[in-house]
Amino acid sequence: MRILVLGAGGIGGYYGGRLAAAGGDVTFLVRPRRAEQLMKDGLVIRSPLGDAQVPVKTILREHVQPGWDAIIIACKSYDLEDAIEAVRPAAPGALIVPQLNGLRHLDTLDAAFGAEAVTGGVAQIAVTLDEGGAIRHLSGMQGFVIGARHPAQQQRVAALHAELERGGFGPRLSDVIMQDMWEKFAFLCTLAGICCLMRAGTNVIACTEDGAALTLELLDTCLAVATTAGFPPRERFLAATRRMLTDTSAPFAASMLRDLQRGGRVEADHIVGDMLARAKAAGLPATLLRAAYAHLQVYEAQRG
Repeated sequence: MRILVLGAGGIGGYYGGRLAAAGGDVTFLVRPRRAEQLMKDGLVIRSPLGDAQVPVKTILREHVQPGWDAIIIACKSYDLEDAIEAVRPAAPGALIVPQLNGLRHLDTLDAAFGAEAVTGGVAQIAVTLDEGGAIRHLSGMQGFVIGARHPAQQQRVAALHAELERGGFGPRLSDVIMQDMWEKFAFLCTLAGICCLMRAGTNVIACTEDGAALTLELLDTCLAVATTAGFPPRERFLAATRRMLTDTSAPFAASMLRDLQRGGRVEADHIVGDMLARAKAAGLPATLLRAAYAHLQVYEAQRG
């Protein structure tokens, strides 16, 4: 299968690089500077699961044409509109596979490409791009979940999953992809909200007198929103999430906190803001969500 990956940053670069290293037909749609870097050094992955330096194919925006089986979009939410315009010439006939945080992007992608072209997807990985352009994998977790959102997609999504398996990162084919996406949304919103509000990782927060209780209160709010939408949490997810968010023994923090600490842009509207809007629409109390979103809005206003 011919797969186009938008960008060669942390998420898209990791999964696309692993698949390319295994012989998959992968091309990265990148800007000129990144293309030059990849031509010179290859795509570099530093990971506790094994390093790699992979020669990869790249294409520039002005040369994109149709003829792809799948397009993986793993940009930040604030870059989504530009990403859509970049991949639009490649989209006819292709599955659009989003690996963004949250849920709001689905409506945007459906409007751009048609709902039957857009799959569901969840990235369960912590990665970042270092100053030299190498992808730094920050833990041993590398989950990639994909699933059909419409019956017409099922065969093509299954074929794509089989192709992705070559990459060795253990992709999972889900028949309840919206449940998976809602659980990830609730978890990530809790993690990002509490870490940014407290300016610390969950292990530090949980060591304070009320830290664990506040974290779980925020989680309960997010799960109430999911339940109202028709996606109550599964028991195994709930137990694992509560344990992870209140563990005092290991450092654990949201990537949004790392972005905030370095003075970068944050996905405040797409994650915390969207969850808050859904809570308000459902008539749910959301004091901690309101506080977390206000905190992020103040940060963005001061950042200018």
